[in-house]
Amino acid sequence: MNPSDVVSIHPYFKVKPGKLAEARAALPRFVAATARESGNLYYDFTLNGDLIFCREAYRGAQGLLDHLQNVGPILAEFLKLVDVLRVEVHGSAADLEKLRGPLAGLKPEWFTFECGVTRS
Repeated sequence: MNPSDVVSIHPYFKVKPGKLAEARAALPRFVAATARESGNLYYDFTLNGDLIFCREAYRGAQGLLDHLQNVGPILAEFLKLVDVLRVEVHGSAADLEKLRGPLAGLKPEWFTFECGVTRS
């Protein structure tokens, strides 16, 4: 797959005091829901103390939009346990344009694809 066809989103979350165990318990629910998505390329979580980062990428803007619809109920509950520190969205100019409206509420930083390596 050409890197210019990939959209990745990089959310950073800070767990609210006393909510770490509950937030960690939610992560497998996200993974199980995402595992069924054909537009997902990779999806995992990393932790640093009370900071949670989700590494995720999709086949274009539609893959990301489908994901957000799929995990919407889980995400709504998760956001009661965490604060969003930062969100980055990376992709082609055309894909980013499709996402600006739907993701506006997250106030992401937008990164436009410039160049990369393609492996077959």
